[in-house]
Amino acid sequence: MRVFTLTDRAWLGSCLQYKWQKTLGNYIAVAGSDSSVKIFDRHGQRKNELNLPGRCVGMDWDKDGDILAVISDKSSSVYLWDANVNKTSQIDSGMRDQMSFILWSNAGPLLAVGTNKGNLLIYNQQTSRKIPVLGKHTKRITCGCWSSQNLLALGSEDCSVTISNQEGDTVRQTSVRSDPADIQFSVMKTDERSSPGESTVSVAVGKKTLFLFNLNDPDNPIELAFQQRYGHIISYRWYGDGYILIGFSQGYFVVISTHIREIGQELFQAHNHKDSLTSVAISSALNKAASCGDNSIKIHDLSELKEMDAIVNLEDETQGLDQLSWTDDGQLLAVSTQRGALHVFLTRLPILGHSCGTRLAYLTSLLEVTVSNRVEGEAPVAVAVEVEPNFIAVGPYHVAVGMNNRAWFYALGDSGCVERLKDVEYLGTIATMCLNSEYAAALFEGKVQLHHGEKGGGVWGEGSSGVIVCVSPCLPPEWC
Repeated sequence: MRVFTLTDRAWLGSCLQYKWQKTLGNYIAVAGSDSSVKIFDRHGQRKNELNLPGRCVGMDWDKDGDILAVISDKSSSVYLWDANVNKTSQIDSGMRDQMSFILWSNAGPLLAVGTNKGNLLIYNQQTSRKIPVLGKHTKRITCGCWSSQNLLALGSEDCSVTISNQEGDTVRQTSVRSDPADIQFSVMKTDERSSPGESTVSVAVGKKTLFLFNLNDPDNPIELAFQQRYGHIISYRWYGDGYILIGFSQGYFVVISTHIREIGQELFQAHNHKDSLTSVAISSALNKAASCGDNSIKIHDLSELKEMDAIVNLEDETQGLDQLSWTDDGQLLAVSTQRGALHVFLTRLPILGHSCGTRLAYLTSLLEVTVSNRVEGEAPVAVAVEVEPNFIAVGPYHVAVGMNNRAWFYALGDSGCVERLKDVEYLGTIATMCLNSEYAAALFEGKVQLHHGEKGGGVWGEGSSGVIVCVSPCLPPEWC
């Protein structure tokens, strides 16, 4: 199900950069060829816009999704947008050459910034400490990755890969045959798990081979080549127990293992897209993989790759698709296009519902609840709600949704008419709610708050804050 599509006149004809907010996935930041980064919420509403002195060349969210860091091609400043207070600030990188790379650590408040001349800055957001490292590489830093132990792997146009600690000291270095791209940390599949943590650095070299560099065995790297008919490597992702999913330019989708006895063997291969493939993505929350190419997205279940889970066709995107990315929770999948649009699809919906007699209310989209009563032959009614709920309650004449300590009430009229009545704040986080023809009852912190209403209608709780009754945490089923 498509949730929304983002377009902007300034994006037309350009490939977009975009990043989902980590952990929460409440925001998506998007940059085109103009001098701005636009931030939207998960429903497609614009939240803020960062105006830059030049084109955005990189951006990333910190591990908790609190801070978005952005760099521009015409500034030595790093722009920081705080999602909690909707405010933007700047820090001076102190770098005299153009910045080319930016990445937050997955394990702490560390931000790495690389430049066109191979210099590096490590910034600690918590302490505001800056560690400049001149000459980390001799040419432009193009890619990088943090490990869970706060090691930083960087790739450069000088055809080398460096591994540094959080102080910026080089602990490992290796040369590669061509330009490195798409560096990732992971764990190779071995018989013995002697080395804790992410000890393997993988890198796509010259878009032709996959280079595996074991930090504990630096003298014996492994370089994997693939069939020429696949084309060049577009992107790859680690998953499961040392498996790697690789997408190739000619539309092929290949899975290999890093177990030493299986290395070089293809465990799965599919020609997913006829003409071209432009991106692959994996959602560990869903245990699914996706690829995009031509004008379609194809989704596989990682436990049974041979079975196609879903196919999404975007017939209007005649210029082709570009990049795929899932939110961390797997609920939303974004795909950018070659013409400068961004489509967002719903790939997982929480199972949420409630019943009253023969009437059912259940979540049918992020901001939609459907009320139906098939036994009585009533037509289903779609109720547009103000919030993504974590509970639903339905009664003979009303439906309520809510999250945390707040609930929104709607009256169900004749012929499918729905009227929003009011919202109510309670004294604690609501565990569950029940409605009947006379009362709304909210359970929170071992208490039930009752709101009285007129039978058959009326505004729930009007003229009174209700009655609070201490009860057992278990509600009797006959409340509804």
